[in-house]
Amino acid sequence: MKSVPIKIEYGGKWVATTMGIGEDRIRIDAPLNREVPYKSMVDLREKKNQVVITAGANGEDVYQIASVEKVLTVLKKFIIMQCSAYRLNAFFMSPAIRGGVLVQDARWNKGAIAVMKTGIWFVSQDTQVCIPLDGVADIELTSREIQEKNLDVVKIDHLIENEVVTSFVLCPLTTLQVLYNFLKEATRDFEVNEEIDPLIGQVAMLVYSGMDSSAIENMLKLSHKDIDAIYEQLINKGLAEVLYVRKEVQLTAKGVRYISNAMKSPTG
Repeated sequence: MKSVPIKIEYGGKWVATTMGIGEDRIRIDAPLNREVPYKSMVDLREKKNQVVITAGANGEDVYQIASVEKVLTVLKKFIIMQCSAYRLNAFFMSPAIRGGVLVQDARWNKGAIAVMKTGIWFVSQDTQVCIPLDGVADIELTSREIQEKNLDVVKIDHLIENEVVTSFVLCPLTTLQVLYNFLKEATRDFEVNEEIDPLIGQVAMLVYSGMDSSAIENMLKLSHKDIDAIYEQLINKGLAEVLYVRKEVQLTAKGVRYISNAMKSPTG
């Protein structure tokens, strides 16, 4: 078991310690002094220079670990390949399309896909990609030309920094159908299961197309208050999030005095 330096969140603060990375488990030294088998892990999330590991049948144990990229890359690979998750060997291309345009250096990677509680993980010899489940926009079975053959693939549309990105998964057809069904079930909580007012849907479509608030107001002949009310409904339904708060201001007497003076013709 190779020992590496890490920091772990403990008692509300970051504590420097060491962690052993073994073939079937990790060991976190003092102050935890605990071994955690990979098979007990049910979720893995990543942040910059950090991973958050959830373990236990009910997800009762959470470990937030920070370290250098090389250590985290090795740790993530062990977890993805051995954790308690739906997993299968597959070829994947992620990302394949970004903003409707083919990614120039996109290629098929031979590896595995693992579906955890909060994300879909792809891992190969030199690639690790995570698609958060709450960022998945669509999943479908489709076909794609691969080496001059039309082969069935699972197509996953998801968001990266507010941009629609597409990834593909390729595996034998019988397995592919099982994967598709599992992914649809895993993302069911994020589907829209209620009727949306046509006007709200129209505004959502215009936001998706890249229009800002002022352009939407002018196109639909809506007031600023109308747009705010529609945005509030989109947010409450989980269909939108606040990007920034637009301020409306009016001048004070001091501001009016400044403008009045600025507009006066200079006198000699």
